[in-house]
Amino acid sequence: MTKETARQKAKELVAKMTVEEKLSQLLYNAPAIERLGIEEYNWWNESSHGIHGAGTATVFPHAVAMASAFDPELVGKVADAVATEGRAKYNKHIEYGDHDIFKGITFWAPNINIFRDPRWGRGQETFGEDPFLTSKLAVSYINGIQGSGEFLKAAACSKHFAAHSGPEKNRHGFNAVVDKHDLFETYLPAFEKTVKAGVSGVMGAYNRLNGEPCCSHSYLISQILRKDWNFDGYVVSDCGALKDIYKFHKFVETRAEAAAVALKSTCDLNCGDTYDALVDAYEQDLISEDDITAAAENLFTIRYRLGEFEEKRPYSDIGYDRIDSKEHRELNLKTAEQCIALLENKNNFLPLDKNTNKKLAIVGPNALSVTALEGNYNGYASEYVTVADGIRRVFGNAGISVEKGCNYCDEYLNHWSGFQNMISDGIAAAAEADITILALGLDRSIEGEDTGFDNDYTAGGDKRSLYLPATQQKLAEAVCDVCDNVIVVLLCGSSVDIGEKVRNHAKAVVHAWYPGSLGGLALANILAGNANPSAKLPVTIYKGDHDMPDFEDYGMKGRTYRYIDGDALYPFGFGLSYTNYKYDNAKLISADDEKIIVSAEVENAGGIAGKEIVQVYASYTDSRVATPHWQLCSLKSVNLEAGEKTEITLDIDRYWVKAVTADGERVDPDGKIVLCIGGHQPDVVSTCLLGYSCLEIELQKG
Repeated sequence: MTKETARQKAKELVAKMTVEEKLSQLLYNAPAIERLGIEEYNWWNESSHGIHGAGTATVFPHAVAMASAFDPELVGKVADAVATEGRAKYNKHIEYGDHDIFKGITFWAPNINIFRDPRWGRGQETFGEDPFLTSKLAVSYINGIQGSGEFLKAAACSKHFAAHSGPEKNRHGFNAVVDKHDLFETYLPAFEKTVKAGVSGVMGAYNRLNGEPCCSHSYLISQILRKDWNFDGYVVSDCGALKDIYKFHKFVETRAEAAAVALKSTCDLNCGDTYDALVDAYEQDLISEDDITAAAENLFTIRYRLGEFEEKRPYSDIGYDRIDSKEHRELNLKTAEQCIALLENKNNFLPLDKNTNKKLAIVGPNALSVTALEGNYNGYASEYVTVADGIRRVFGNAGISVEKGCNYCDEYLNHWSGFQNMISDGIAAAAEADITILALGLDRSIEGEDTGFDNDYTAGGDKRSLYLPATQQKLAEAVCDVCDNVIVVLLCGSSVDIGEKVRNHAKAVVHAWYPGSLGGLALANILAGNANPSAKLPVTIYKGDHDMPDFEDYGMKGRTYRYIDGDALYPFGFGLSYTNYKYDNAKLISADDEKIIVSAEVENAGGIAGKEIVQVYASYTDSRVATPHWQLCSLKSVNLEAGEKTEITLDIDRYWVKAVTADGERVDPDGKIVLCIGGHQPDVVSTCLLGYSCLEIELQKG
């Protein structure tokens, strides 16, 4: 069904409703209207990295982990699998009359906020810190979720619009102050690209932006989204955000006024209950029936596009056996392997011999953790393979011992329940081992969404420090004192520094993120060389003592690889492999007002097959405005056998090599443009770590 046909049918259906019936449909838990054949529908569902909250589902690596693969095609395949499982569940939910929360096929994902600050707890839900990478992966995710058929397979929703990335503790009343340069250069591009790619929905943010609540923002929603970008999908509030308009933002005084200002700004759907007050708003002439009708038409257009009112619903042949299927489990494992980033590998310590009979110890709070596989916004897998489980499966001949060693954060001496001070047990296991795998990091109880939990390390889900929690640091350093061969594995969703002593001692450092239900097996395959690491960092890993700007400062100066002051510990775009790549013969193929095409030769100069992520960064200057150090503007994956060489071409959208003026306009920079091609960004640290410089192409003006 075309969008135009769906909208016409929606208009015809809504025209048959009373005002009260139309109002009832603007809440996320929309009731049935039996006289019109409309079933109850609950809009609230999540799909960040698998179907959330409704029984068994494949739990894929979390979003920031998938971003580490730097592979839009792979993300699209994952999203298609998620949509397939969503339809399979929906078909049965409808059959059995279950219209509860998390039972629909309107998914409030992807989260495309920019991970601007490594302390933000929800950064794990995003595709990282870069506008280009976020845009590319988000568009692929949305295309995978929505499909290319006559009807939407499911409906995706870009969130949270806009400039939303911490702090969690005061997000309900926080005012993000952002100038137009940073707004249009950093915070809005992914939203613009996903809107123009056809995303069905956009979710507003909790915070204010420059004094106005995002879910009722006249400039953000009414002007930029609806008029400038011609968005004709539905807008939904974040959950409870409309209550914030009067209760915490104090933007208006009453519930009715809050509901009215949101609806007038074309927020169609309320996740929450504030739109109950639209009845009062209508009676007080704060809104018109036309306002109500427009919102209802937007919502029913989506429901028609999903095929809800067809005699035979589309995708009804997708059976329940597609959930957590063999095909999806294979994709899950492959994805997890491609998400794991190798950051250190001294003297090629890895891969380990999978047939070794040496003693291995797995020590740390994430050795047996399931929550560290899941991340947040997760479903529930039928099987979990923890770090220890995976190593047991792959290294079957080794003597293996496992100790937790410590908790994530807190250490209590002489605690009556025990299991609060386990460090001596962790040290003992390491001391007896030939190789110790330190499974460190965090989980969603430490970094996450508005956890309400505070201690010395976390503030409501945001980190207070870029180092490991002190209790883990203590364990890690003690293990390094007793074991020569240490491999550090981090499972977390953000930048964490393991400290100079541990970094210097460790033979290898691996960032596994929140790798999904089969993450432990994927990690073991990487350690054994059954899979060759190819992931690149979608965020900057900072030194623990890096001088970060104030968390509440939304200016980009000093933030992310594009505006960092000083050097990163491990830079955005960096990641090691078990093989080596060489670049040569970079050429400009063509350049016009819309697109630039370049090429380069890439050779696998090592001894095993591998996947390389070829990256292009644009460096440009403009005397009128601040510009990034450089900006990722193109990428492509290439699989090469040992010794194989190939020439690849890369397209660059001019959008990403333009300067953004103080008033938010994208213009050709007044200085030169240099394109840098390689397997990393053209910074000093990456060049030193990987041992080669990027190739450069200078564009001539005019």
